[in-house]
Amino acid sequence: MPPVRVALIADIHGNADALRAVLADIGRQGVDRIVVNGDVVNRGPDSAEALGLLLDRDDVAFTLGNHDDLLRLWHARSETLPPEWFADPFWGATAWSAEQLDRVGLLDVPGGWPMTVTLHGPGLPEVLVAHGTPAHYRESLSERTDPERVRELAGGAGVLVGSHIHRPARAERGGVLVLNTGAVGAPANGDRRAQYLLLTATPQGWRPEFRAVSYDIEPVLRRFETSGLLAAGGLSAEIFRDELRTARSLYTPYWLWTEAHEQPRDERTWAAFLRQHPLD
Repeated sequence: MPPVRVALIADIHGNADALRAVLADIGRQGVDRIVVNGDVVNRGPDSAEALGLLLDRDDVAFTLGNHDDLLRLWHARSETLPPEWFADPFWGATAWSAEQLDRVGLLDVPGGWPMTVTLHGPGLPEVLVAHGTPAHYRESLSERTDPERVRELAGGAGVLVGSHIHRPARAERGGVLVLNTGAVGAPANGDRRAQYLLLTATPQGWRPEFRAVSYDIEPVLRRFETSGLLAAGGLSAEIFRDELRTARSLYTPYWLWTEAHEQPRDERTWAAFLRQHPLD
């Protein structure tokens, strides 16, 4: 039987408390299937735990996210990554998370995940799901995406679902319904609740519902310290913790700011960035 209700969750980013809250909410919604649309791991303190929670279920399909892939590539010292990254302390949080997954034998699990998942149902438009877009897991999909690009990416699908940007989005673009799931574990829309997308099959087509689930964020913030992530991860871990606390995107703006000013990524430039972009 085709699914009637599908939960699409993404960008958990090593936040097991947010994931548990979402899974509990999903259990109350009569969901038939869960699609985990990438980025289960990295950034937060609970990568191994979050991945384990999902692998224990039999109702889950996965797509590959850029952070899921990054940890594998990092641990293998892949030539696809800039070699200078491996000696840069700024990447301490990534190195720490890769080690945690490797220690419990889960590091290579995402290597078998596909780039896309497709949902079908009688009389329903095809739903094409990818972490970024079907073309690349780092390409953004939102209400701002060019309609011609949406048609190209959809390839005949009536609904195109992405994640990666850490905020929900909905728009009709190029005759295609564009949806973004938002983020479970690291939202960037100013709302600290764990966010996901619910699709319900109806005679009129797929009905999307954006859900936001409250949970206690303080234990997760504390685990940045107690887990060892903050000590090992340094500045990048500090930024990831601030993103979680503020529900704002900080890492990418800071990265772009340092590139524009041709500056290293260190405590001095982070302080200079914060003077121009205060957290509170």
